[in-house]
Amino acid sequence: METDIEIENEQAMEAAAQRLAGYLENGDIVLLHGPLGAGKSVFARALIRTLSGDPALEVPSPTFTLVQYYESEKGPLWHYDLYRIEDYEEILPLGWEDSLADGITIVEWPERLGPLKPLHALDIHIHPVQDKPEKRILRMDSDRLSV
Repeated sequence: METDIEIENEQAMEAAAQRLAGYLENGDIVLLHGPLGAGKSVFARALIRTLSGDPALEVPSPTFTLVQYYESEKGPLWHYDLYRIEDYEEILPLGWEDSLADGITIVEWPERLGPLKPLHALDIHIHPVQDKPEKRILRMDSDRLSV
């Protein structure tokens, strides 16, 4: 069952990610869908800072490095940004199998995973609200988790 959550601004997006962090466990995979500028990186950054226990942690976008690695009390954190990936096989040398075996994996632009997309992942869709630049609609499977 999908649930839509109305997000008023960037602070509310961060708060939603912080709440989600409390539910995530080692082995979870979060797939962040949405158009360019939707807030995927804002969500991922808040999630990583919360999971790492460091609200001041520098969390650069992995747009050019493709993956960033962090430590947390729940295990390793893997943050992928696949925007620049053209073929899903480019993901394999980036530690993809390792990230699925141990840790929490966060993926921006998961549609580029192709057949590598895990079956048991939490898909989160973030969509801007037309004519309301700060607002977003966040959609996730409410049977698994609820923020």
